[in-house]
Amino acid sequence: MVEKNKGLQGAIHIFFILLTLLCVVPFLLLIIASITSESALIHDGYSFFPKEFSADAYRFLLLDSGSIVKGYGISALVTVVGTLCNMTLTTLLAYPLSRQNLPGRNIIAFVVFFTMLFNGGLVPSYMMWTQIFHIKNTIAALLVPNLMLSAFNVIMMRSYFTSNIPDAVIDAARIDGASEIRTLIQVVLPMSVPILATLALLAGLGYWNDWLNGLYYISDNNLYSIQVLLYQMLTKADFLKSSAASALPVNISLPSTGIRMAVAVLGTVPMLLVYPFFQRYLVRGIVIGAVKG
Repeated sequence: MVEKNKGLQGAIHIFFILLTLLCVVPFLLLIIASITSESALIHDGYSFFPKEFSADAYRFLLLDSGSIVKGYGISALVTVVGTLCNMTLTTLLAYPLSRQNLPGRNIIAFVVFFTMLFNGGLVPSYMMWTQIFHIKNTIAALLVPNLMLSAFNVIMMRSYFTSNIPDAVIDAARIDGASEIRTLIQVVLPMSVPILATLALLAGLGYWNDWLNGLYYISDNNLYSIQVLLYQMLTKADFLKSSAASALPVNISLPSTGIRMAVAVLGTVPMLLVYPFFQRYLVRGIVIGAVKG
């Protein structure tokens, strides 16, 4: 029986090792492709052991290293501030919805869920944000539209509160004289670390990877996030590749395929470095938060 269990455990370990490799290998191939010469990529395709290495893709992207650093700074600022605002609004809406005695609870919950199914569309949204709220070419354009509050996050957090915060704990806090705000801050939130970390990670990823808001609402180069900046550089590289006259220095070639790989690396590496600190909460928060709707 013991040997059988050991064999099963070994099979499970092998399965998850293979699963991990399926996740890691594409990133490894992406990084190697970004430092492979254009000729090697064209003739030999993608390979873990390329015949010729080249840093031309990164040289091209780092021609304006000051803009890259500024883009990272803006993305970091927007991600931190946006995630904090998102979590604050999500918590302040999800907690009341989790209470059975909230007046109009079902109506509010329906309105939140309705926004997951329908929206006003791109053109009306653009007109509203630019002509009424006047957020064009401001940091608010990277913070507010679409990402400041997510109906999915609200429903997830409400489900967690309903399923995992006993009513007896909240009633005990009320008997001790705690207000609703104090109960939320000192009782509910400390018991909700898994869902808070999970939704913070999802919100942070949304802000870091967002480039559509920058594309729609930002035309000032000084306000470009790293994703928008890399997109602009990729567009510029495609233009230079198709143009007869190139403004590049003579010692730098233009590896169009390698640039795409380098852009992906520069855009994803910061989040890959942060993800392990939240990973242990991610699965637990999603599974527990989805137990009840």
